[in-house]
Amino acid sequence: MNSPTRNISQDSPRPVIRQLDEGAINRIAAGEVVERPASAVKELAENAIDAGARRIEVDYADGGKTLIRVTDDGCGMTADDLPLALSRHATSKIDGSDLLDIHTFGFRGEALPSLGAVGRLKITSRAEGGEGVTLSVSGGKMEPVKPAALTRGTVVELRDLFYATPARLKFLRTDRAEAQAISDVIKRLAMAEPYVGFVLRDVSGGGEGRVTFRADPQSGDMFDALHGRLATVLGKDFAENALAIDAEREGLTLTGYAALPTYSRGSSVAQYLFVNGRPVRDKLLVGALRGAYFDFLSRDRHPAACLFIDCDPHLVDVNVHPAKSEVRFREPGLARGLIVSALRHALAEAGHRASTTVANATLGAMRPEVTEPRVYQMDRPSQNYSAPYHPSQEAVEQSYTWQAPERPEPMITPGFAEMSVPSARMEEVEAAPVTEALPLGAARAQVHENYIIAQTERGIVIVDQHAAHERLVYEKLKHQMAEHGVKAQALLIPEIVELSANDAQMLLDLADDLAKLGLGIEAFGGGAIAVRETPAILGRVDAKAMIEDILDELADLGDSFTVQAKIEAVLSRVACHGSIRSGRRMHAEEMNALLREMEATPHSGQCNHGRPTYVELKLSDIERLFGRT
Repeated sequence: MNSPTRNISQDSPRPVIRQLDEGAINRIAAGEVVERPASAVKELAENAIDAGARRIEVDYADGGKTLIRVTDDGCGMTADDLPLALSRHATSKIDGSDLLDIHTFGFRGEALPSLGAVGRLKITSRAEGGEGVTLSVSGGKMEPVKPAALTRGTVVELRDLFYATPARLKFLRTDRAEAQAISDVIKRLAMAEPYVGFVLRDVSGGGEGRVTFRADPQSGDMFDALHGRLATVLGKDFAENALAIDAEREGLTLTGYAALPTYSRGSSVAQYLFVNGRPVRDKLLVGALRGAYFDFLSRDRHPAACLFIDCDPHLVDVNVHPAKSEVRFREPGLARGLIVSALRHALAEAGHRASTTVANATLGAMRPEVTEPRVYQMDRPSQNYSAPYHPSQEAVEQSYTWQAPERPEPMITPGFAEMSVPSARMEEVEAAPVTEALPLGAARAQVHENYIIAQTERGIVIVDQHAAHERLVYEKLKHQMAEHGVKAQALLIPEIVELSANDAQMLLDLADDLAKLGLGIEAFGGGAIAVRETPAILGRVDAKAMIEDILDELADLGDSFTVQAKIEAVLSRVACHGSIRSGRRMHAEEMNALLREMEATPHSGQCNHGRPTYVELKLSDIERLFGRT
């Protein structure tokens, strides 16, 4: 760039400030509120929930580009309400006196006028005790209110989205991608409102369409209703492997379900977070969720969870994002600490429990693939069919002689009695009837000097002895470190790290927390910090690289686990070397002792990388493999 470009130059005439017309204002607002068809569905479905609807049906065509129709059985609107509902900043949800006292999804009064400014909007509604009425808006031009036939509730129909701003259409994705985004919005709202029924229908091409998602209203208490709804939305596997979360701290309540570490995902797609019932994608909460599972999953695996934080509306600001997808807590540290402590407590309570999907995957690998028998050309009957040729016995024997390989010298094969005793054999132990009633049962055999086979009352358990013992040793090392702290080694010459003033202050705010992990830092003037101590267990450390990694995590997740990760990686390596090695034969007493210790140790169901340490197979599943049921 040769010279700076200015919007206002001395040679050009002074620009005149103008008041934009209502249509332009609404189109600008729509650019913030309505990013894509899924944004329109979100606004309309949230309005239906705010209206007290107990059943919501959403129809869409061509990914929502040509049609979005939301039908609800809520309180409805009168003929006087409809024109007001399509006016900017007109709402029934707040009175404007306290912008923090918000108990509904919507509160700005921007959605309907914004949709009417960029598409063809038609609202038909009927309030209880009133008459049905309808109102249409096309490109911001409102028509008069007319009578209409409707039993109850409201029907909002949006056609030709962005027809008034055709340039926006170029930025939309394929119909399939937009339909997937609509489905994601409805599923999130379905999780937030388990007592409300949802139906999502694709009506592309006309007709009654195809139902792509259905969630019937749940009943019972909150946890039962949410559990049933999560089974519908996320699948039965998640519901079977999720732990109930219920915790409270200083006015903040955390409820929901979080999956076991062994039920992890390759990305963060199965993480659903809600604040006062509102679906959010908040960096602070996502970082807290990852921090809670930090010790149980490798960096390429992500936890699955559906968590709800409820608090006084004055403790959180929901008006910080145009789409209301982010929030700001008055005390963010309190919210983060609640998530981390509650989830870790629940995971510790789960003990040795592992995901049932591990057993399902094992059974799936055991089942033979069903394939069609191959039919060769010679087996197909020809048009000129004749009786089959039957060779003579002599010809058959001769053909066998030609095709058979040369026979080796006869070899004496030892019988079972002459073979060495395999490691998979072991004697019955006297306490077997008692130990079979325990969760991991009684050890019966060792296979390939690495896998313990145990019998339970309901089936069998296969244990990876090395992975299991590695986790046990790792937990002991962590417990010892928590009791005695992390020893720090003082640097002979402190290492000075130059940073920006903001980065330096961010680190110094965490100085006390880092000191507990053996990393001692202090201000060195300007934007520099001095690293005076590093964790002794890490040996020689590149302090500058570690500081930069910590800052990167703080910027990305709002917290840092770099130092703790390095320390626990060392503990993990120590545990690996100090555990029972693969290939070692174990006696029955040793195997049973390992099983009992696993039952008593939290998190023993997965190794240090989140992989399962054992697989449980039910007797009914084993019998099904052999066709006995």
